[in-house]
Amino acid sequence: MSKLRIGIIGTGGIAGLHLKSYHKLEDVEVVAGCDIVPGKAKAFFENQECPNAKGFDSKEAMFKAVKLDAVSVCTYNTTHAECAIAALEQGLPVLLEKPMCITMKDAHAIMAAEKKSGQFVTVGFQPRYDPNMQLVKKIVSSGELGNIYYVQTGGGRQRGMPGGTFINKKLAGVGVLGDIGCYSLDMVLNALDYPKPLTVSAMTADHLGKNKKVNPNFYKEFTVDDFSAAFIRFEGGLVIDFRTSWAMHMDTTGATIFLGSEKGLKICPTEGPWGGAWDGSCSSISLFHDSFGIPTSTPIPLTESDWVGNFERKCRGFVEAVRTGGPAPIPTSQIIYNQAILDGIIRSSASGCEVKCDL
Repeated sequence: MSKLRIGIIGTGGIAGLHLKSYHKLEDVEVVAGCDIVPGKAKAFFENQECPNAKGFDSKEAMFKAVKLDAVSVCTYNTTHAECAIAALEQGLPVLLEKPMCITMKDAHAIMAAEKKSGQFVTVGFQPRYDPNMQLVKKIVSSGELGNIYYVQTGGGRQRGMPGGTFINKKLAGVGVLGDIGCYSLDMVLNALDYPKPLTVSAMTADHLGKNKKVNPNFYKEFTVDDFSAAFIRFEGGLVIDFRTSWAMHMDTTGATIFLGSEKGLKICPTEGPWGGAWDGSCSSISLFHDSFGIPTSTPIPLTESDWVGNFERKCRGFVEAVRTGGPAPIPTSQIIYNQAILDGIIRSSASGCEVKCDL
């Protein structure tokens, strides 16, 4: 079997995890990468001890010079769409880092290019590959909970603000929403088989990100959200109560819970820097129900989880889909709903009122 030839667009921090994950696959070779910062891609491969891969200063130069079978897009959020579309126009399948993009205009453009190219885009939500998250989906999809009418989710770091492009609105588009908020939304939406969102009422804040005492290294450059909360209505009467944080004067935003007409499900995160059950770091999963007329709960056994292993499985899933011609493991047809919620949160927060989801 010939090796798949992979290119990487954007050679920042997350690209290193893509490269290391691909290196563990015997049927894959990362042959090229590009970055708009002159010399950065070349230095990236030198530092990663990957001397046979070629570095370029633009995706156009890379496409022209090197034959590729697929690409990973690891650029900052606001350029996800243009890079994914450029790859699709070259006839290449794409592993696109989350969030899919920032605006619904860009999301629709990605899907249009995907359809025209006949190729696929898979979006980089590696928690999908975590065994505990897969168990949550299995439980929710089984119908065991009955009619699910309310979900609470999120994930909050007490202190965990990054720097660099993450906090620059021109580059990231959004802050905590695009970093970890979209993960927690995908966890519950995937478990619920991605219902259609209708409306969003939301608020975002940047109080701690711009606070010198809390964020002494980056408060001057901070131009995005560090906290967000939203109330989201869906078809069928379901509502999701969502909150996410990079920093707050609290230890947690709470557990993820599913309330059903027959039973409830509770996923508690572990204490630590992530503060979200979506990354697989669960302290417990419990099923709440009545037994002989008495409210009780049953603990669900957990499986040992590994964030890096989930990331590697994400890349393996992409490679297998490329080999077979698809479908995308995590398709844009699902993530467009995640994107519509992010877009709705941004617009609702700016307007101070509830907005309809733009689908």
